[in-house]
Amino acid sequence: MGTGLRAGALATCCLIGAAGAACTPASLEHGAPTADALARDVLHALAQRNLPRLRELAVNETEFSAVVWPELPAARPERNLPREYVWGDLRGKSEAGLRRVVTASGGRPFSLVRVQFTGGTTPYRSYLIHRAASVTVFGEDGREETLRLFGSVLERAGRFKVFSYVVD
Repeated sequence: MGTGLRAGALATCCLIGAAGAACTPASLEHGAPTADALARDVLHALAQRNLPRLRELAVNETEFSAVVWPELPAARPERNLPREYVWGDLRGKSEAGLRRVVTASGGRPFSLVRVQFTGGTTPYRSYLIHRAASVTVFGEDGREETLRLFGSVLERAGRFKVFSYVVD
């Protein structure tokens, strides 16, 4: 079965709840082993202005539906917020943030110095959200600068993905 078909089958399974916990992805597709490795992947794709790769490095709808959504306070029945609405809002804002980042910093080669999360970390049952990411880099001219390329990072089972490209 191709990757697209597997992802579609997984999403269908999870959305209808037919297999419960067996539906939850074991790891994050295209996830990096560390926050630094994720930042390097983002910087490499950004230097190439590779939007498809930058989107791959972020949480996708299947991961959001199966992993993130069930543990969010917004998912509680009394909140009466549809998952589709929350996902659509997050994805739309993230896409707008991604386009701003590519416009501002795309095509420039950077070397990673460090990643910092100044907004703290929020623990959930099966994952962590690291907030307010700052990426310190050396630019082509060798000068150090700090960039806000993405807003937060999802960590689950030893893998890291951009949660969103929304930078507040």
